[in-house]
Amino acid sequence: MDDRMRIALLIDADNAPASKIEVVLAELARHGIANVRRAYGNWKSPTLQKWEAALHPNAIQPIQQFALSTGKNASDMAMVVDAMDLLHSGRFDAFAIVSSDADFTPLAMRLRAQNMRVFGFGEKKTPEPFVNACSTFLYIDEHPDGAKHAGGPADTSAPVPPVPTAKLRQDTKLVNLLRDAVEAEKEDDGWASLSAVGTNIRNRGPFDARNYGYGKLSSLIEATGLFETRRDEGNHPYARAKPKSAKQKG
Repeated sequence: MDDRMRIALLIDADNAPASKIEVVLAELARHGIANVRRAYGNWKSPTLQKWEAALHPNAIQPIQQFALSTGKNASDMAMVVDAMDLLHSGRFDAFAIVSSDADFTPLAMRLRAQNMRVFGFGEKKTPEPFVNACSTFLYIDEHPDGAKHAGGPADTSAPVPPVPTAKLRQDTKLVNLLRDAVEAEKEDDGWASLSAVGTNIRNRGPFDARNYGYGKLSSLIEATGLFETRRDEGNHPYARAKPKSAKQKG
């Protein structure tokens, strides 16, 4: 029996770059299989030519939506209706929404309320409400375009340039998130398992260390310089907060 996560991939072609589809598919392949792949838009529009070229090579079904009136996005409504149909079919474990449009915030929240995992993909301009509504969110414009090798999957191994330590420390939201998670998961000896820390962070909201240029949470935590790290006999990573300096306390 196939126990891989079953994912429905829904793409807002009007608000997502076609050049990043390999990044999206490679990420979803890490979690399961996207056995439904749909892209929504007015395919008569010349602005979707790049997406049109990406459909067949990636087995994506185009869903035609005409612009019925000025200022209204029929594609958004069609995506929401289809998402509800797919949700109630009971055939999926997760949804992937590719868009930089905040209009999909209620949809992501509704899916999560039904215990669906929601993978969000968009550009850095994506409004925070939609980012926060997803289980995880990956900023695809900061990742290199996936290039297919003959007979192989997309190559998305080239990392986003790591954010330097000084800039990480200036990110108050990030620092507080890491400190709070380590504090919440620490054991009697003050050390916290990074596996537990990662789960704690994911339960709080969307987070991906790769958006900061680090492949793993452990690498990001080490890069901040705010934590001590070690590994146990089973090579499992642990961290604990370093004592705040007088400058930090002030």
